[in-house]
Amino acid sequence: MKHNFTLYTSILMACGAMACSQLSTTDKQTTQADLSDKSSSGKSVNISFLAFGDGGYHPDYPKIKHIKKPRNKEQFIEKEREDWLEDFRPIEEFDHAPIYIYPNTETATEDTGAGVVGLAMAEVCKLRSCEFAIQLGDNIYPDGADANDGKDDQKRMDDLILKPLQPLIDNNNDIMIYSALGNHDWKSSRKGVALQTEWMKNQPNFYLGEKGYYQYKVGEQGNDVEFFVLDTNMLLSAKPIYEIPLNSDGSETELDEAMLKKMGELEYADPHENPVKGENLEQLAWLKKGLETSTAKWKVVYGHHILWSIGGTKYSEGHVLRELLLPTLCKSADAYIAGHEHDLELLTDDCSLYGEADRPALPLIISGAASKMRGKHTPFAEHQEKRYPEYDLVWSKSFVWGFAHITLDNENDSLNVDYFTTPRDQSGKVVNEESFSFKKRTD
Repeated sequence: MKHNFTLYTSILMACGAMACSQLSTTDKQTTQADLSDKSSSGKSVNISFLAFGDGGYHPDYPKIKHIKKPRNKEQFIEKEREDWLEDFRPIEEFDHAPIYIYPNTETATEDTGAGVVGLAMAEVCKLRSCEFAIQLGDNIYPDGADANDGKDDQKRMDDLILKPLQPLIDNNNDIMIYSALGNHDWKSSRKGVALQTEWMKNQPNFYLGEKGYYQYKVGEQGNDVEFFVLDTNMLLSAKPIYEIPLNSDGSETELDEAMLKKMGELEYADPHENPVKGENLEQLAWLKKGLETSTAKWKVVYGHHILWSIGGTKYSEGHVLRELLLPTLCKSADAYIAGHEHDLELLTDDCSLYGEADRPALPLIISGAASKMRGKHTPFAEHQEKRYPEYDLVWSKSFVWGFAHITLDNENDSLNVDYFTTPRDQSGKVVNEESFSFKKRTD
């Protein structure tokens, strides 16, 4: 593993990474000293914000298949186990999300962590600066607004977007949450996307650009950041994606070989997702020009879908999105932040394929654990390390609920990432997982 980052967590200084990963929640329980970055010395020139994604899930808005084909708790867990083994994941790493049982039934589904993540973020922001937050898509599960389930969309968005974040908003009345769209937000129709955009327009603490992609600045000139928010679903829907299953050892099959052996299949976007009048190309051109001409000190890009990840199911999308975005990001961005994988990950791309290897590696921050849990695919992660020299897995934590707190340190020209989780007991307590720092990479 290439260690092109600076680790400043005291826990890791006291023990090796392997030992730290085995610490219990009690051992790592966060104290006020762990959290606090607020000072009485005056106004900071640094910029601090929350990053969370995939938070729009609650059992009150279930997937239809979980109702039409109900399973009790034992059956639900067994199906999770079957799916785990079908993906060639090590059985000794098997786990599942906490289970929710619908009242007066035996029907089981996975529980949500949205409410307790909201509580945990509110706790962190009592002691750390949280000037704003970024929401990384999949704000409404499972089918976005305008879902064909007979439920009121205003209540749906109040329940799934606003309610979990109310403790954060109550403690930080002026906090603005800048949202991105995810694949589930696009699921039902373009009307569903428009309904969510309109809902956010009427909320004092939320913002979502009408096109789905937009830019905004935060901070004072000379110590500011410009964010570029992508609609990655729009970019990926422009052409079919060849979904290739992994080999039994967790490695990827070459595309030519997969096509020859008729492995996998082409995945097409639903008709309403197809770009209209070249809006996908317009978005890419907007991003390139915006990054190249930005006068902000920091340039940060975020969207729903990942570029690299270790979940073992999103890699086909990653191939497509890397081709579309990395040439621009490697040249002109300080970081890319995503959700989509329901876990916490930190990766880098050294940008050597795009002639930018002389700069610090591009941090790729994944924070998609705001309501759902998923596991990693260890054999797949190991094969990626071997196959792609430009890629590095820095850290990850799976089967958790959590989020990231990010600080752009203008005094040291560093981007600092702190990962937090909250326990399965629904207490909303805060666990400080790990902290990392990257040097600023743009001019």
